[in-house]
Amino acid sequence: MVETTLSFKYRLEKETPRLGPGGVTRGASVHEFPASVGIAGVSMRLEPGSMRELHWHANAAEWGYVVSGNCRTTLMRPDGSSAIDTFAPGDVWYFPRGWGHSIQGIGPGECHFILIFDNGDFSEDHTFSITDWLSRTPPDVVAQSLGISLEDVAKLPKGEAYFAKGPVPDDASFISAPRKEPELVTVHRYPLMAQVPRRVPGGGVQRTVTVDEFPISTTMAGSVLEIQPGALRELHWHPNADEWQYFIEGTAEMAVFLAEGNVVIDQYEAGDIGYAPMGSGHYIKNTGPGVLRVLIGFNSPKYESNELSTWLATNPPAVLSTNLGLPAETVAKLPKEEHFFVPKRTG
Repeated sequence: MVETTLSFKYRLEKETPRLGPGGVTRGASVHEFPASVGIAGVSMRLEPGSMRELHWHANAAEWGYVVSGNCRTTLMRPDGSSAIDTFAPGDVWYFPRGWGHSIQGIGPGECHFILIFDNGDFSEDHTFSITDWLSRTPPDVVAQSLGISLEDVAKLPKGEAYFAKGPVPDDASFISAPRKEPELVTVHRYPLMAQVPRRVPGGGVQRTVTVDEFPISTTMAGSVLEIQPGALRELHWHPNADEWQYFIEGTAEMAVFLAEGNVVIDQYEAGDIGYAPMGSGHYIKNTGPGVLRVLIGFNSPKYESNELSTWLATNPPAVLSTNLGLPAETVAKLPKEEHFFVPKRTG
C-alpha cells in the first residue's frame, strides 16, 4: 500500500480575498491546491456596476457559471468580431484562451459566479489586463496608438485596476454592438439550468453541458448535480477528464480512490472545492438534511463516465461470484442496470 498525504479538498471561500472597487475574488490553482493539477478555479463577486476589467488569459480557457445575480460580458474574437451577452443564475459562458473579455455586474444586487480554467497552473501571472498594459507602455506610444493626446494619457490609471466601478449597464450601454432580440442560447452563453434534467426519484437531478450542446466550449464541459438527503452519486470514474467540484449548497462526503489501497475521504460544505483526478474512482454523498448542490467542471469537451453499477450489470453472474467471493444469491442482488444516483438506504 502506498500512502498519500495529498488532500482533495480546499476551502476556497475561507481564503483571504482580493478586494477592489465593488469586487471580491478568491482563486485556487495547483499552487494553492496541489491535487488540482489539471483545473483551476475562481469564485468572484461583483456589485452592480463593478467590472472585472478588459483582460485575457494566456494559458487557459475560461468556463463560467452564475450562482446568483446578473452580469454582462463583452468579448473580442481574433477575427475582430465581438459579442455582448447578459447572464442570469444558472447560465454558463465559455471564452477560449487568449480572447479579450470583461465581466460587469448589472444588478439588482451582487452577482456571484464561478470561473473554471482548463489548466491547473492558471494564475494571475498569465492574465493580461488593459490598464496594466497601458500603464507600463511609454506615454507617447499609447497616445500614438490610441489617437489621443499626452494629456489624455496622463488621466489613465497608473497601474492595474483589476476591478473598476462605473454606472450600472442598461440597454443604452449596448450601443457598441448590433442589437437583436435576446436569444436563449448564444455563441458564448448556454442556459444550463433551463435544460430538461436527468432525474432519479429520491436520488437526484443532473444537468450537463458539453461541446455537443455548446459548440464554442471546445476544451471543457460541466454539470450541476442536485442530490437528495442521504442519497449518493454512485461510485464511478471519468476516463477522459479530471473533475473539479464547487459545493454550492449543503454538506457532503466525497472520496477519491487512487489504487494501491489508497482512498482519501473528506467532508465538504458550501464554499469548498474538491478534485478527482482523471481515472480515479469517487463518489459524492449528501450528508445534510437538505438538497446538496454541486457545480462540476471537466477539462474535456465531452462527458464520459463509467458507473460501477453499469460495469457490474454487464458481467456474467459467475464472473462476479468468482471475483467478489460472493454466493449466487448475493450476486443476484447486485445492480442489473445503471444507477447514477442511489437513494437513501431505508432499513
